[in-house]
Amino acid sequence: MPTVSVKWQKELLTGVEIDTSQPPYVFKCQLYDLTGVPPERQKIMVKGGLLKDDADWSKLGVKEGQKLMMMGTADEIVKAPEKGPVFMEDLPEEEQVVVAGHSAGLFNLGNTCYMNSTLQCLHSVPELKSALIKYPHSGRSNDLDQPSHLLTVATRDLFSELDKSVKAVAPMQFWTVLRKKYPQFGQLHNGSFMQQDAEECWTQILYTLSQSLKTPNPSENLDAIKGLFGIELVSRVHCAESGEESSETESVHSLKCHISHEVNHLHEGLKHGLKSELEKSSPSLGRSAIYVKDSRINGLPRYLTVQFVRFFWKRESNQKAKILRKVDYPLELDIYDLCSDDLKKSLEVPRQILRDEEGKKLGLKSKEKSSSSSENDVKMSNAEGSSKQSGESSIDASQEVHDKEMQLTGVYDLVAVLTHKGRSADSGHYVAWVKQESGKWIQYDDDNPIPQREEDIVKLSGGGDWHMAYICMYKARVVPK
Repeated sequence: MPTVSVKWQKELLTGVEIDTSQPPYVFKCQLYDLTGVPPERQKIMVKGGLLKDDADWSKLGVKEGQKLMMMGTADEIVKAPEKGPVFMEDLPEEEQVVVAGHSAGLFNLGNTCYMNSTLQCLHSVPELKSALIKYPHSGRSNDLDQPSHLLTVATRDLFSELDKSVKAVAPMQFWTVLRKKYPQFGQLHNGSFMQQDAEECWTQILYTLSQSLKTPNPSENLDAIKGLFGIELVSRVHCAESGEESSETESVHSLKCHISHEVNHLHEGLKHGLKSELEKSSPSLGRSAIYVKDSRINGLPRYLTVQFVRFFWKRESNQKAKILRKVDYPLELDIYDLCSDDLKKSLEVPRQILRDEEGKKLGLKSKEKSSSSSENDVKMSNAEGSSKQSGESSIDASQEVHDKEMQLTGVYDLVAVLTHKGRSADSGHYVAWVKQESGKWIQYDDDNPIPQREEDIVKLSGGGDWHMAYICMYKARVVPK
């Protein structure tokens, strides 16, 4: 990688590395971090004219120590007058973040929307950010998997930067470490980075964090990722032909919503996803046989992740194809009937507490307020979702609440949706739709955060070429023990 210097206004930036395996747009994002000049405003002079975002470095002949010139103005915070109204852009950046009510967007570094949308969804989990903050800052020489450690540190640092910034962030360090840990995300086609599957990115990031965010002391048995996202399944595996039957237990980080002509709603797809057929060797028959695996949820997570199984391998075209069928999903999801009998019994008391609390809250409104204001409050309660409906029992995102103080109810509220637009997993565009602590929804289209109405979030259910839900993340509604 050649190292160059860049002349910008009165400044000379020295020792700037150019990764010639990446498109020039990535180099512009580096300069954005150094100068504050957004990539679209940069004009960089190279041999033969201006540097284009899709230029081929090998044809430009950039040499070690070469001096480049950049023109462009940085974003500036306008100074407020001594007297008069104070506008958002006049505030210090830290205060702008508070006023905006949402975190910054992420620059697309070249078909990295799958990564950006995944990160925005995971960044919305305050308990995950708390676990990352506690993660050691320094490198660990005894760590057998240093790339995992580096990716965890990069996740922590990127989340911190998103919380502090109102300007779009270039996730350069995270992306570099992600490709080092998982080389498939660095695949190139005609010199450009290829689009990747957001679900694969989500799964690999969570797997890495699950390895890193474990307590070293085995006796404590603390696993942050398992506690937040882990779903315990108990399965009955039965062979009708031989009569053999066994049971299995496993922990997964998401449920699958299988899509067929019979599935119109998420709940139906989840039922299909918990039942499957597999072929394996039968000891009593002495040959392979078909087994039916019927699973039930036996342990609930704080955040329930659901993946719509929309992509499959199409042999005739030798590529991933997409199921465009419309599958509705709710703002409130109750998975009680998908649970094991043992779990159902343990949920009875907290579910009754939840019903009593919500009934009491609605009753208080109708008695103490006028009918018109009561109706408005009920509408607001329905629109604002779980954090308002659960009253004082809801987890405040600004504070840590330990599991021993709260109990899950089997009822979940939608807090993030990752969508895909396009016909193939290897193309198209990914976007994150995330619910803020204020109850407002933000669409994160790479570096462009856009406010959205809650009623429009559930319309991302498919049936056409528009964005459709690929991953949904629900937050548990809880009550005190």
